[in-house]
Order: sequence, then structure tokens, then C-alpha cells
Amino acid sequence: MVEEWSLQKVLADLPPLTSNSEPAKIVYFLHLLERLKTTPREGWRRHGIKAPESISDHMYRMSLISLLVSPSTVDASKCMKLALVHDMAELIVGDITPLDGVAKSEKNRREQETMVYLASLLPKAAGEMLVELWQEYEDGETKEAAFVKDVDKFELLLQMVEYERVHPEKNLEEFWHVAKGIKGEGMVPFVDELAKERAVLKEGKEAKQVKECTE
Repeated sequence: MVEEWSLQKVLADLPPLTSNSEPAKIVYFLHLLERLKTTPREGWRRHGIKAPESISDHMYRMSLISLLVSPSTVDASKCMKLALVHDMAELIVGDITPLDGVAKSEKNRREQETMVYLASLLPKAAGEMLVELWQEYEDGETKEAAFVKDVDKFELLLQMVEYERVHPEKNLEEFWHVAKGIKGEGMVPFVDELAKERAVLKEGKEAKQVKECTE
């Protein structure tokens, strides 16, 4: 029987909060963020990528993409904030993928509970902002959230192509399907460019295989 997940059980395995003072709670929150730096993205780990990108690696490049190429129809500053917060709950719940067999509603429950807890460690206004940003991204109803969801997919595709270049022996084709989910005009030209780059990479790989077989 699989043990039921709870926030309390996860926190029990972490170093304790030493004081309820505001500075102590903020420092504790910042220590918790370190887990985003050390938790690998699960999809790459499952494919045997050595030292794969971390969750924070992913969010950092997303925030820069949001800063640099957000269309004029969205608030770039808001997009950066959404990118920096959207996966924050994974520092407690981990990087849950469809292969983990966790229902979407249960994943949302875990992440929402985690975000409320993280907010409790911060000054009221800052905590409320984090929860609101996370919820806005989850709902996906604003122009900014829709754009950042596209950025999320595009950053995965970028990383996929980079891993294909370094690890030609790996079959990462399954990840390319997310390209079909990128609908907004803001990111489509970049996906098209990446597809061209990947086609050239694939041609080079095939040519090398043919050469090796004929030698």
C-alpha cells in the first residue's frame, strides 16, 4: 500500500525552523529554495541523463525568456514573476510527472498546500503575492499565464535539443510532442526555429551512422 503524501511528513524529514521570528522564517524559506537547485528534473533523470538540469535551472531560463521575448500584449514583469514561482511547490512535492500515477487533482492539492505553507514563512504581502502568482499560472486564464505556459514548454524543448546534441545515443523523441501544445504567437516562431535546428542535427546524426556502417 502506497503511503499517503502529507506536507507534515515531508517537513518532518527537513531541518527544523529554529525560531518564529520574521528573519528566522525568511532565512528558513531561503534555505528551502535550495532544494530547487538540487532537485533534478525527473524526465531527464528517467532517461539516464547524467547530472540533469535542476528545477531552478529550468525556471531561471524561463524567466529570462519571459524578460527578453515577451510580446507587447503581455506584462513582461508579470511573466518573469510567474516563471519564477510556477514550479516553486516542487521543492516540497518533487517533480511529479504523468508517469508517477498521481491524479492532477491530487498534484494540485499537494502544491497548493505547499504554497500556503511557504507563504506562511514570509511577510503577509509577500506570501500572498507568491500564492496569487502560483494560482494565476495554474488557472492559465490571463494572457501572461498563457504565455508563460508556452515558455514552460519551449524551455523543455530547448533543453531536449541540447541533450540530443550531447547525448546522440539517447532517444528523447517523446518530449517533442509538447511542441503541439504551444499555440500563442509569441513562442511559435522560436519553436519553428528550434525545429529547423533539430532537423539539421538529426541529418548529421543519420549521416554519421551511415558512414560508420560503411567503414
